[in-house]
Amino acid sequence: MNNSRMFSTPFSKEYWRQALADFKTLRILVFAALMIALRIALKPIGIPIAADLRINVAFFVNAYGAMVFGPVVAIFAAAITDVLGFLVYPNGVYFFPFILTEIAGSLIFALFLYRTEISTTRIILCRFCIDLFVNVVLTTPIMAMYYTMVMGRSYALFDLLRIIKNLAMFPVESLLLIIFFRLVIPPTHKIGYCLSGTDKLRFTKKAGIIIGLLLLVSIGLTVFYSVYTYNTTSFSASYTQEERLSRNTEMTEWVRDELGDGDDLVVIIESAMSKVGTKEMTYELAVYRLNREILADETDLTEKTVRGYSKSKAAKEPALTRIGNATALTNKKSGEHLTLSVHLDGK
Repeated sequence: MNNSRMFSTPFSKEYWRQALADFKTLRILVFAALMIALRIALKPIGIPIAADLRINVAFFVNAYGAMVFGPVVAIFAAAITDVLGFLVYPNGVYFFPFILTEIAGSLIFALFLYRTEISTTRIILCRFCIDLFVNVVLTTPIMAMYYTMVMGRSYALFDLLRIIKNLAMFPVESLLLIIFFRLVIPPTHKIGYCLSGTDKLRFTKKAGIIIGLLLLVSIGLTVFYSVYTYNTTSFSASYTQEERLSRNTEMTEWVRDELGDGDDLVVIIESAMSKVGTKEMTYELAVYRLNREILADETDLTEKTVRGYSKSKAAKEPALTRIGNATALTNKKSGEHLTLSVHLDGK
């Protein structure tokens, strides 16, 4: 390294000046290129932990490289790794915003490990921040964008299984990282690429307490967010085409029976909401009048097709005229109809 300057935190001008200086150092750039190649090569390789749980070994290389070359190089290395990794191992459609998760993970590793005395606590906190803020907080809206823009369907904002996996992996990944750095720091220090020693890389009782506390924090945030998301997310957003047709048809027949007429009525579910701890599902419905003359003029349009519309598509359909709204309450387990309130315009 250019000098032996170490920093306790990344919150100083000198820290970033040094990171920028390393970005201009040839041997650091060569080392970064080797780390990029190694990360891409190891991308498909994982360590199995349990059913559907595995650790991608490339994250060890990511952490190791970030420790050596710092945050500025880490950002560029992560971006290059993301693009080249997809070209080498293409999987579906390349979606550019995912590059942000790659960059964020590398940046966090660098901020915690670059030019500092690496300790067990630093590694635990570093891994916790990546699992929570990158793999959960940042990835969730990007996944929602991907499903909407690329796959053309909605994505549940709260993916419980993915978050549980990240929580389950956090202690294991932290322990493996501690072991990994105890092995690689001595030879790395000897060749001048690392300033830290291994004196503080011991898995002590304090480290176990920190992991336990962070797990409790994660579980608390997960429970809070899961309840909030369940209470505020419409189930209708995730309906398949068949489910939407079936439920809209069910609500149409219920409203027709309630009004005693209405062969030309079509009801579209706008939202289907429930709260944790309740037995009811509340449907907000849009009531439309079907113009059969327009319907007859459209060769590809049938009443069944219209009943399978989403709320946005129904609002744009010329053959449908909105005449009111309704609120329906059902038992969310049995589907039993409980109450229905219909409000027609002008009545």
